[in-house]
Amino acid sequence: MTEYIILIPLATLILGLAPIVARDNYLNKNQKNIMFAIVGLIGVLVLQNVADYLLQTVIFAPYIRTLVSIFGYAIRPVIIVLFCKLVKPNGKNAFAWVMVAVNAAVYLTATFSHFAFYIDENNHYHGGVFYFSKTAFVVSFVLLVYLVYCTVTEYLNEKTWIWLPIVNALLIIASVLLNISPAFRVYPVSYLTIAVVCCSLFYYIWLHLEFVKEHENALKAEQRIKIMMSQIQPHFLYNTLSTIQALCITDPDKAAKVTEQFGTYLRRNLDSLNDTDLIPLNKELEHTKVYAGIEMLRFPKISVEYDIQAEDFALPALTIQPLVENAIRHGVRSREHGLVNIAAREDSDFYKIIISDNGIGFDADNVDSTDGNHIGIANVRERINTMCKGTLDIDSRIDEGTTITISIPKKERK
Repeated sequence: MTEYIILIPLATLILGLAPIVARDNYLNKNQKNIMFAIVGLIGVLVLQNVADYLLQTVIFAPYIRTLVSIFGYAIRPVIIVLFCKLVKPNGKNAFAWVMVAVNAAVYLTATFSHFAFYIDENNHYHGGVFYFSKTAFVVSFVLLVYLVYCTVTEYLNEKTWIWLPIVNALLIIASVLLNISPAFRVYPVSYLTIAVVCCSLFYYIWLHLEFVKEHENALKAEQRIKIMMSQIQPHFLYNTLSTIQALCITDPDKAAKVTEQFGTYLRRNLDSLNDTDLIPLNKELEHTKVYAGIEMLRFPKISVEYDIQAEDFALPALTIQPLVENAIRHGVRSREHGLVNIAAREDSDFYKIIISDNGIGFDADNVDSTDGNHIGIANVRERINTMCKGTLDIDSRIDEGTTITISIPKKERK
């Protein structure tokens, strides 16, 4: 009975992993379902190994042993594909599932032919045609390579122990070599199954740490966005109300018109002020036009022009308006004929927003300082990078003007 001792730690690992997954708050419902499926299949695989051992050493039933062996060959690749789905949930796994189906179909032929393998009337195992009998190993090896590929492409740019999943794959390959080596001995559980159980546990722990890191990064990004939004919103509202207040003294009719425009703006856009998601370009332009219209009423020598040749994309709320506000307040107000131009373009890789003015310019190297004059630019740059992996570039020349270019990738890059 000593050969069955190995079942104790294996059962402990499998039974212990299930409640841990159930209580893991960093896995979403779909990820938990995949992990439960993996744990369940591993448990079934261990039972299959024990049944196969008993059918070799204790029970004489060649046909039943054939069915049990087919099941074992078919189930292992499924576990690997489920880990691929867990690592890369949006990946296209049709190729992997086709390989799983082909592998199962090959071994099902053992019920009526000797192509894959067969068990004779004396209960002895025989391999079939070489290419068919090794199908499970070939399929599993290809799927392991695919799992490593999914892992590396998904997490290569992260500061993570990317080598751990690779070591797991190598451990499984080593166990396969042990299973087919001359030194192989029959045990209730094969070397490969032991390796699968251990590597699944290690892989889950590694993925859990990655999910925790992603969750923490998302919380930090959300907090940064909320802080930046809280800085921008009062700033915009204060300046708009100040404009209305000034016009009440100098031109009451204009003040009434601006108040009406501002009320319309609030009704249409108040929700977007607290929106941390991306919004369509036309909504952001509507926001900007209201602000620019108010400023142009107050300062007739200022003009804001629009050249929109691409608009089917989204960007963070309060992206263009703060930059236009900065251009007006700190750039073109002092000009005899101040001009701000807002353009939108696209090329093969990026959507681009160009905001240029003929203002007095500034030192672009100090834009991230806390002097308050250009805090809107720093905030926009941070949100563009955090929310859509974009960039904000500044070309400003003293007494000549400023051009700010926002580049948003058409496909978000990790």
